[in-house]
Amino acid sequence: MASFDIFDTIEQLRKTDEAFCVATVLRTADATSAKAGGKAAIARDGRILGHLGGACVQRAVRASAQQALASGTPQMIRVKPSEKVVNMTDPDGVQTFKSGCPSGGTVDLLVEPYQHAPRLVIFGESPIATALAAHGALAGFRVLLSDAAEADGDLQRFKIEDTADLGIEPRDFVVVASQGKGDAAALTAALKTDADRVSMVASRRKAETLTAKLITQGIDPIRAARLKSPAGLNIHAIDPHEIAVSILAELVLWRNSDKSKTESHDEKRA
Repeated sequence: MASFDIFDTIEQLRKTDEAFCVATVLRTADATSAKAGGKAAIARDGRILGHLGGACVQRAVRASAQQALASGTPQMIRVKPSEKVVNMTDPDGVQTFKSGCPSGGTVDLLVEPYQHAPRLVIFGESPIATALAAHGALAGFRVLLSDAAEADGDLQRFKIEDTADLGIEPRDFVVVASQGKGDAAALTAALKTDADRVSMVASRRKAETLTAKLITQGIDPIRAARLKSPAGLNIHAIDPHEIAVSILAELVLWRNSDKSKTESHDEKRA
């Protein structure tokens, strides 16, 4: 049986679409099975791949990993005997977890989240859709493009009827660039996703008309209210690549604004 290598495990996890965390033992005191430098990967479902210590440490790491994945920021934690815990945050600012394990040791760990780049899901096969796919890939997004679109490059493709199976998350971005070809179906599928940001290449009037019709057909008005149209910043774009650049600029603005809000929130918590 081949020996376990945590770095091989991390590399394998990076090749999937799932976010995960890496926990590293920074310091130990008194008797504990954890050793400084020990590492493990924590999958989204709570599986711990590697050795960090006993059950008490594992419970704390799982809880911290969920926090780190939700916030997107590293978590510094300390696991120590229950009788030594006065507050759930130590004077040095480290979040504390109680341990009932008989070893009586204290373990400091760093839990770091690894999240893939957000996805850019593009509905439509228009020239703007294919141009946006090309620019989005260069900007570091994981691009998903309608399978009927003619585009070069190693892009993930999807069928509109399979949208629900993509697992689109709130931090992903969805753009409808169908431009008159299956607009209603594309917009319906886009609005049913969990993405916080949904935009459409269309005039505001057209988008409002389509959205109102979809609401009468059962689309949740709260989901419909997320739609931003026309997509992109007003840079007086004319051709498909210029319009794609305007859309990409807006996506980057949203992505960085969301990141700044998260960092600001974490600073206030600290």
